Amino acid sequence: MEQQQNENQLNIELSEEIAEGIFSNLAIITHSNTEFVLDFIRVMPGIPKAKVKSRIILTPEHAKRLMHAMQDNIEKFEAAHGRIKTQEETPYPMGFGGPTAQA
Repeated sequence: MEQQQNENQLNIELSEEIAEGIFSNLAIITHSNTEFVLDFIRVMPGIPKAKVKSRIILTPEHAKRLMHAMQDNIEKFEAAHGRIKTQEETPYPMGFGGPTAQA
């Protein structure tokens, strides 16, 4: 039985560089029929340009699993620390410098 547990165990390595993490205060999610793309961006006050700091590409199944894991973790966080307050409006302009739609 112990050997079977070892065969099903996944060893995950975390390098020092990755362990430091990347701060992001904006995420943009796009998708196609085969993948979800999560771009994590750091927007600085007063600076009209921002760079994507990290991009994660997921299958639709893994995107849904991530959504459920995030929902579960947020519920646990709020149970311990109180409700997370969110703003109704996005704090950043979403034009990104490209052409704007006109009616």
